[in-house]
Amino acid sequence: MEPVIKLERVTFSYNGEPVLADVNLSVQPNEFVWIVGPNGGGKTTLLKLMLGLLRPQQGKISVFGASPQASARRIGYMPQHVQLDLRFPVTAMDIAMMGRLSGSLHAGPYSTADRRAALAALAQVGLEGHKRRALGELSGGQQRRLLIARAIASEPELLVLDEPTAHLDRVVERELYAILRELNQRLTIVMVSHDPAFVSDFVQQVVCVNRSVAVHPTTTLAGEAMLELYGAPKRLVRHDQHRREGEPRK
Repeated sequence: MEPVIKLERVTFSYNGEPVLADVNLSVQPNEFVWIVGPNGGGKTTLLKLMLGLLRPQQGKISVFGASPQASARRIGYMPQHVQLDLRFPVTAMDIAMMGRLSGSLHAGPYSTADRRAALAALAQVGLEGHKRRALGELSGGQQRRLLIARAIASEPELLVLDEPTAHLDRVVERELYAILRELNQRLTIVMVSHDPAFVSDFVQQVVCVNRSVAVHPTTTLAGEAMLELYGAPKRLVRHDQHRREGEPRK
C-alpha cells in the first residue's frame, strides 16, 4: 500500500540554521499520527513541509504519490494560529463555506454542492444545529470544531491539524478527540499536540520531533490514576523503543 505521506532524508533550515535534519517518515492510509516535541523543535515546520508551504533544502516529500503542491486539493488543514474577529458578522455556515475555497475549487458564487458539503462538515463536528449562529456566540470549543469543519468542507482525504486542542479543558478536549476518531474512519489524520507524554487510545504512531524525527510505538495505560486524571484510558509514548522504517506497528 502506497503511503499517504512519505519523507525521505528531508533537511530544512531557516537562514542557515538547521531545523530538521535527515528526516524519514511514512504515514499510511487511515492512520492517526500524533506529532509531539518541544517548542522550536520543528513540529510546525514538519507540517508545512508536508503541506508544500515550505520546500526542503535536501530530500524528497511525496503526498499521495505526488508533490505536496500537486496534492493540495486532497488535504484539509487547520493551522495553529487563526485570527478570528468575534465581532465580524459571519455565521458558522459562512465559516464552513470558506473551506470550499481551499485549493481554488472554483471561482464565483457558491454552488448547491458547496452548501451541501459545508452542511455535511458542520454535521460531522456536531454543529449542524448552530449553522445560523454568529461566530461570537459560539464557545471556544465550538469555534475549534468550526475550524475543523472548515478544513473538511473541501472533502479532503488527509486532515492536518496544528495544536487543535491547545488551551482547551479536558472535557472539551475529549469531545474533540471523539470527533477526530470518527473522522479517522475515513480520513488520514496528522496532528501536532501540545501534550508531550500521553496520547489518546486511537493513535497508531507518535512522531517525536526535535530537529530529528523518531517514530515510537505506544502502549496502553490503564488504572485508576489515569482514569481519574484523563477520564479515559490513554497510551504512553515508549521512548525506550524506536520503530525502524518498514517494521509493523504494534
